[in-house]
Amino acid sequence: MGWDGIGLSAMALARRRSGRVLTALYDTWTLLSWSEWAARTKPGHDQVITILHLDDHRDLGSPRLGEVDGVLRDLISGKPFELHDPRSVLAATESGAVGMGSFLTPFVHAFPRCDVRQLCQPPKISGTFDWHIRSTTQVDDMLAPGSLRPAIALEPADGPGPGRYRATDDVGDWLADIGPGPVLLHVDMDYFNNRYDGDCDWPDRHPRHDPAIGTVLDKIDEATSALRIAGLLERIEDAVIAFSPGFFPAELWEASEQRLRQGLAELYG
Repeated sequence: MGWDGIGLSAMALARRRSGRVLTALYDTWTLLSWSEWAARTKPGHDQVITILHLDDHRDLGSPRLGEVDGVLRDLISGKPFELHDPRSVLAATESGAVGMGSFLTPFVHAFPRCDVRQLCQPPKISGTFDWHIRSTTQVDDMLAPGSLRPAIALEPADGPGPGRYRATDDVGDWLADIGPGPVLLHVDMDYFNNRYDGDCDWPDRHPRHDPAIGTVLDKIDEATSALRIAGLLERIEDAVIAFSPGFFPAELWEASEQRLRQGLAELYG
């Protein structure tokens, strides 16, 4: 990994870019990478964007952003937040206003015709499920009581497509019927193994998603091969890979990254 010696205070900020891939310890940095992509490519509000989301979690929580005096602001720092301005996204990420579990929400609010495809594994997901994505708000009751924070509601749908969210444990269903337009990739390594799930009582949690390294590497090959066969690798315009300390076991990092780099080699150029 090349991150030996990183202090605890620097872990949250650790990230590096190679080609179209941003590699980070925490998936919080996904929103910044996609903000930089949006600032560079300037997609329209109605642009259909496919998000390929390999993760053991949805990441659709409500960030600590809210409307204050008619302006969307970071509720921790008070600074304005604008998805198309990477500097404001960086500031909100550093403050903690946008964090793990909430980074997808501002992006989907900005681009409501996203086609989000989450690939997950049991026990979190068994089967294929589709929802309409509805942008909504929730009332903040702590940092700026009464201000409206961006939120997402999911309502049952029949099939995937623009403005919808599919969660599945089936690679074929994950990539089925993807239409034209840009593709963004997010890989949270806890998709492959989520031994800890951020829980200090993890030894007592059953069932656990804790496969051995051989199974992890097989699943990496399965996912990357499916992307290649579907002709999607060349369409991925930006990718973020997060190693998720506290979720994905550190002893699996080196071998897993090597296998990912092999499977996604075109993106690292």
